[in-house]
Amino acid sequence: MNKQIDFSLTSPRSLSYASALHPRPIRELFPPITPYSQGFLSVDDTHTLYWEQSGHPDGVPILVVHGGPGAGATSIHRRFFDPSFYRIIIFDQRGAGRSQPLGSLKNNTLAHLINDMESLREHLRINRWHLFGGSWGSTLSLAYAIQYPQRCIGMILRSIFLMEQSEIDWYVTGMRTIFPESWESFAQDDRTGKNLLKSYYDRLTSPDDRIAIEAAMQWNAYESACASFFPQKETIVSDDQRYYALAMAKIEAHYFYTQSIPDSQSLLTRIDEIRSIPGSIIQGRYDIICPMISANRLHMAWPEADYVIVPDAGHSFLDPTLRTRLIEATEASKSLPP
Repeated sequence: MNKQIDFSLTSPRSLSYASALHPRPIRELFPPITPYSQGFLSVDDTHTLYWEQSGHPDGVPILVVHGGPGAGATSIHRRFFDPSFYRIIIFDQRGAGRSQPLGSLKNNTLAHLINDMESLREHLRINRWHLFGGSWGSTLSLAYAIQYPQRCIGMILRSIFLMEQSEIDWYVTGMRTIFPESWESFAQDDRTGKNLLKSYYDRLTSPDDRIAIEAAMQWNAYESACASFFPQKETIVSDDQRYYALAMAKIEAHYFYTQSIPDSQSLLTRIDEIRSIPGSIIQGRYDIICPMISANRLHMAWPEADYVIVPDAGHSFLDPTLRTRLIEATEASKSLPP
């Protein structure tokens, strides 16, 4: 992949700064498009996944791997790619978005999601595809590529998250060092934070919808407050929005509480499996949800990948400067042989 480097550093590793002193022109998203095909794929006796395709039917396939876990994909995700070049594939992971049953934790693990991606690839009769994943989507993209490297043309990863306990601890208690007022509302009566994740997990999985939805509103308010460089308050008013918010918070807490990856099995220990895959690591300097220490660790383990630090961006891929670098990466990836 062609590197676009603004400053040369003494380090031999590939590093690119999106400089605030020499700003790049802000790139707008591609125009809105509608899918040319969509459907549902049954992956076991419980789960049915939503998928859609847009852009060029005979174009180079690129798979959007959404974050969360449990956030689901949206129409915005289609707009990071040139629709005249890419065959844009979007899907909602187990229990998320339009997949059914909404919020289900049964058979919902990283291993299941990797298998689902491969089932979707076979269902759509795709030989190889690009992966475009951010936050939890970077975790899942890395895990899939490690298992199926021969299926990956290239990888564009944003806001790196490795699902390790230190990252989960940062999310649950560490972010209070930057957003103390939001954490105070999130922590409620557990000011120590020692049992906070279990408390949320128990409430979010409560059979009492009132208890579960109240916990989901608190969880999502906390995450939303910390996610963007310029935070925007999210308004949830309808019952549908509340249940989607519950599904996301419940799945996220489920993965954080039960599915952390031990250090001995870290994805970083298996980077040799993907070393030959062209990759981009794109990280906002002020990403509070996924602090850039994880991106730097990935860069150190995988120096062959482009490493782009965006100095004036947070976690959200809609932060203008981060959005710009992501679109530049999808444009640069056009040069890779399919």
